[in-house]
Amino acid sequence: MTFRNLHRVVLLVLVTFPLSGCLFHSRKVQPRQVSKAPLKTATQTELIEYVNTQARRVQSMQATVDIDTSVGGVKKGKVTDYKEIRGYVLARKPAMLRMIGLMPIVRNRAFDMVSDGQVFKLWIPVKNRFIVGRNDVETHNIQQPLENLRPQQIYDALLLPQIDQKNEITVVENSTEIVQDAKGHNLEQPDYEIDVIRKGDHGWFMARKILFSRTDLLPHRQLIYNPSGDLVSDIHYESYKDFSGVNFPSVIEIWRPQEEYDITLKIVKLQLNEPLTNDKFALEQPPGAQVVRLDQQPAQTPPGGDSR
Repeated sequence: MTFRNLHRVVLLVLVTFPLSGCLFHSRKVQPRQVSKAPLKTATQTELIEYVNTQARRVQSMQATVDIDTSVGGVKKGKVTDYKEIRGYVLARKPAMLRMIGLMPIVRNRAFDMVSDGQVFKLWIPVKNRFIVGRNDVETHNIQQPLENLRPQQIYDALLLPQIDQKNEITVVENSTEIVQDAKGHNLEQPDYEIDVIRKGDHGWFMARKILFSRTDLLPHRQLIYNPSGDLVSDIHYESYKDFSGVNFPSVIEIWRPQEEYDITLKIVKLQLNEPLTNDKFALEQPPGAQVVRLDQQPAQTPPGGDSR
């Protein structure tokens, strides 16, 4: 068979196969449901400047909050929702935080937690436990996931850190997010995303991602990663309100996917930039409390003996 005849056979096969309908089928592509909300535009410089300006404007905060907590997910195979409680949050830059939760109805203290950015203390009266640890030391307790909570995680969610343009690389991305309309339908809507890249001990890594809504150009989500590239915090900011001339979210949701717990803070009252003295962040060990040190390894039992 000559090359020309072979070429004709190949063409005949290619034409005949589609006519048979055996090797393909068609399906309709559902159109995307896209939000029709008016969109605003901004440059990368303007978005970064907004974050840094807001960070400079808020130096301290005192908030009365409602605390909503849930624990669990795929790893545990179930989700447990806890009853919403009233609480108080105090924060002062550069790293001071105090958070108090009250028991429902009786309003006794459910917990009291303080941190100076490095060491934290947690007092749980109902368990008579006084926990001491370090923010940079992780303890993955699957049975008690809330014991994995670190004040620094709350602090970084409440007070959006500045972007260090001297030591961090930023990249802007035009992307999309899923939003809901008034009827609860999921819609696709354009957004801006700022990737913040930081240099760690083993090279550059994605430190966090800040998502801005195109309807108001405000940060509505912050994703925080560890140097290994794992997502450690997924934070949502909603219902911005004017507090003393500062636009601040009144609902902040913190999801920790590694530990599988979710904390939502709904701000009832907020005071910004009021003086907060050191005694506001002092928490002494109550007499007779059981002390638990999370930054220390438990004592090893000698072979053939018991620990005393």
